[in-house]
Amino acid sequence: MKKTEFLLKLKLQKWIGYVKLLTIANQLTDETEIEFEELEQIELTEELMDACYRAFQDDQLDRMVQQIEQQCDVISFFDEAYPEKLRQIYRPPMVLFTRGDISLLQKEIITIVGSRYPTKYSQDVINRLVPNIVQSGQVVASGLAKGVDALAHKAALFNQGKTIAVIGNGLNFSYPMQNFALQEEIVQKGLLISEYLPDTPPRPYRFPERNRILAGLSQSVIVTEAKEKSGSLITASLALQENRDIYAVPGPITNALSAGPNQLIEAGATPIVDFKFNKIKI
Repeated sequence: MKKTEFLLKLKLQKWIGYVKLLTIANQLTDETEIEFEELEQIELTEELMDACYRAFQDDQLDRMVQQIEQQCDVISFFDEAYPEKLRQIYRPPMVLFTRGDISLLQKEIITIVGSRYPTKYSQDVINRLVPNIVQSGQVVASGLAKGVDALAHKAALFNQGKTIAVIGNGLNFSYPMQNFALQEEIVQKGLLISEYLPDTPPRPYRFPERNRILAGLSQSVIVTEAKEKSGSLITASLALQENRDIYAVPGPITNALSAGPNQLIEAGATPIVDFKFNKIKI
């Protein structure tokens, strides 16, 4: 059995959380294919061995895998298509579900994040900055939330660039619904990614989990407007832990949405002071 199919069958057994999945994955050989006999020779609990047995023998899991593979592409930690930068982070996702152009995962990626309720300042900055990013051949990534995320995706597409959306729910959901058309366009012209099974609904705790993937995929993270305590700063913090480059758009100290970027700059992030791309050391 191929490792990707094996990991997907384990993930379909809902009671297996990340740590248990990682425990089994760490026992796998370097070869593409895996035999059940190999797993019988290593140290796993009875509970995890039962999960492995089901992955090899359960016909219902086989049918579920076929249904999922008809809906999307499945990339596991062991596949060549899995992005190397993401492989190196703390708690890398074992399985990714994707729709669109998976070759974008091998390109240089810049993540842009910010407030869900930005002012026109963010829109102006993004509309003038993204064309330079696109012209350089780099891919714009964001989280497909309303606000700055949507602005970043739209700017990339408008300038005939490529964009990656990492979402905090399964691929069969569109959240928020106002971005439904944008999500469909990204599938056609870019790439949609989730670590969750396709029918997984959006939940608040899944979005911070999603942020580690946004941080891990890219070499650089740009924060526009964001409050002092926000998901954007979580993404920036995760990116910093993974030794990524952090850039922030400075703003007036009278604006609460500039508190986040200004705080990042105070802590050592590089301020974006103009739109000349060669001054951003990506």
